[in-house]
Amino acid sequence: MFKIAVIASTNGTDLQAIIDEMKADKMPGIELSIVISNKEHCNALKRAEEQGYKTQFIDPKDKTREEFDMEMAEVLEKEEVDLIVLVGYMRILSEAFVTKFKSKIINVHPALIPKFCGKNFFGASVHEAVLEAGETETGMTIHYIDEGVDEGEIILQKSCPVEPGDTPDTLKEKVQALEKKWYPEVIRQLANK
Repeated sequence: MFKIAVIASTNGTDLQAIIDEMKADKMPGIELSIVISNKEHCNALKRAEEQGYKTQFIDPKDKTREEFDMEMAEVLEKEEVDLIVLVGYMRILSEAFVTKFKSKIINVHPALIPKFCGKNFFGASVHEAVLEAGETETGMTIHYIDEGVDEGEIILQKSCPVEPGDTPDTLKEKVQALEKKWYPEVIRQLANK
């Protein structure tokens, strides 16, 4: 069994896409072992709990980034996960954590890296920047996590057009549709390697 863990801070729409594929028997041999969050009341945790998946909130209060990450690492090691999937995770992982799980952490970024990525580009700020730059296309990038921010090896990119009248919200919808389709597919590909 190929075990994955999801780490999330936000709504968990990509998590739901992964769960939906699992429930439709489209991810044979893949198990969602645990969903972890640094936000006690985030929707990703609620989604997972309501659908019978194991969840854990890890409180970041009064912990350094390294202390928090090592606490998370202990949980992941106990679960014996093969792949860590970041879904709207709004913290930068420490170098020690990334080193410990080298080539085992993937992320989806709502833009075509190397454009609109790095520390200041997340959430709505990405889509606003795409529109301000007058881009004709945008999309999403699934990549490995390394010590840099949005600098890891790219696994897959998919694009969609930026059309007249698009807003940050309409771009978000288009990009999330790509994420929901392709994130489960990349997990399948990695599980079958």
